[in-house]
Amino acid sequence: MSRRVLVTGGAGFIGSHTCVALAAAGYTPVIFDNLCNSDIRVLERLRQITGSTPQLIEGDVRDEALLARVFADEPFAAVIHFAGLKAVGDSVADPLTYYDNNVRGSVALALAMQRAGVNTLVFSSSATVYGQPDHSPIPEDAPLRPANPYGRSKLMVEQALSDLHRAQPGWRIALLRYFNPVGAHESGLIGEHPQGKPNNLMPFVCQVAVGQREKLQIHGGDYPTPDGTGVRDYVHVMDLAEGHVAALMHARTRAGLSILNLGTGQGASVLDVVRAFERVSGRALRFDIGPRRPGDVPAYWSDPSLAKATLGWRAGRSLEQMCADSWRWQQGNPRGYD
Repeated sequence: MSRRVLVTGGAGFIGSHTCVALAAAGYTPVIFDNLCNSDIRVLERLRQITGSTPQLIEGDVRDEALLARVFADEPFAAVIHFAGLKAVGDSVADPLTYYDNNVRGSVALALAMQRAGVNTLVFSSSATVYGQPDHSPIPEDAPLRPANPYGRSKLMVEQALSDLHRAQPGWRIALLRYFNPVGAHESGLIGEHPQGKPNNLMPFVCQVAVGQREKLQIHGGDYPTPDGTGVRDYVHVMDLAEGHVAALMHARTRAGLSILNLGTGQGASVLDVVRAFERVSGRALRFDIGPRRPGDVPAYWSDPSLAKATLGWRAGRSLEQMCADSWRWQQGNPRGYD
């Protein structure tokens, strides 16, 4: 039986860490990536960590002819699908590009899998499908009301894959909704390498600590939270990677559709992250607290109990470890893979 797993977007932040987790579990990851938001130099870093350089197929998931050739060449046990655009602000400014890439690309991938007889798929969804929650922790059956085109594109793919499973129950599909991935591999060899202005908190914190930015801009200090700053569920990227492998192993044993949160089940505020990072780095971080950003919610975090019950998975790495691993990556790679 094949142990090859096609990882779309596998050269990216979460995808590359998942390749490490796949290799550790005895699978052979094959990366499919158009490198629009990733770096080919990650392949050498993966070789240093795992002892083997993953095969890279450079291409776009919307390229139906290329996908047909990929699935015809060698058998795959499954697909883990990360490839997609993910910047909320960009999705608001250019929604058609997001729907084209995220929705059309996912449908093209599923069609290629269907034609090749590969029916095991782990889809990288997002907690943005919940929008502004009624309460936290957020269970999987909470209302789905994404507030931006990025979140709506993820929900559309979830709905398409759910419809596919209803029509063809032999499919084995896991839809993983995760919260705020941070951290890096403990080796410091791979980590988050944002191209241009970062879209989330930890890269900003790291860039302030290493001197690339003068100070951190915190958006909102008057939320109804313990310290007034926004609260989120930060989860270590290696915990997430191992969650994808656990979902893959579960899906391979039985047909069905699983919808699961991957998170810690605990909230941490922006200032909690700043203080934890200061402790592990030994550096004081300058910051300003400004006005709230439109559309930001005060607090949300996951209820990950279903993933624990279904997969036997839980996030085990602490906020301090997330910060320590991010800092190790940033110190060793102040300009990413450059």
